Amino acid sequence: MKKIIAGIQRVQILAGGFFLLVFLLTVVTQMFTRYVGIVATWTEDVEMYSFIWAVFMGASAMVYEKRHFAFTALNDSFKDNVPASKKLSIVISLVMLIFCVLMVFYGVQLTKQFWNYTWVNIPKFKRGVTWICVPIAGVTSALYLIDSIVTDVSSLKKSKNGAN
Repeated sequence: MKKIIAGIQRVQILAGGFFLLVFLLTVVTQMFTRYVGIVATWTEDVEMYSFIWAVFMGASAMVYEKRHFAFTALNDSFKDNVPASKKLSIVISLVMLIFCVLMVFYGVQLTKQFWNYTWVNIPKFKRGVTWICVPIAGVTSALYLIDSIVTDVSSLKKSKNGAN
């Protein structure tokens, strides 16, 4: 299971990197076309929506590495107390999991609402595909958090059994 979750995270990093590259290339294209006097209105839509995908895929991938959200000062105070640090990690993961469930719920509603809306400058593209990244990020973040909680709980159980 760990390999599957790590594989999903690698795919998300690649997707986030791809959309970031699309964003940067589109910005450069827009700068060039403005410099030479060509109107390329499509670049605004591509920039915005590729950046949205890059952000959501990257943020979700960082949840896997526990780099997205942390109380470092609080965590540093438990540096010498491993069980307390694990318990804090579980609490933080549970709070984030609630947020991820809401992200999936409202992300699905957002995607449904905008599914048939079209892009302003590229009317053949649908906005629903653009916003599907929100529930995808919510589901994968929840998956990473559940894995983290299970790992922390089993680590606590092992340390408790080893202490007895």
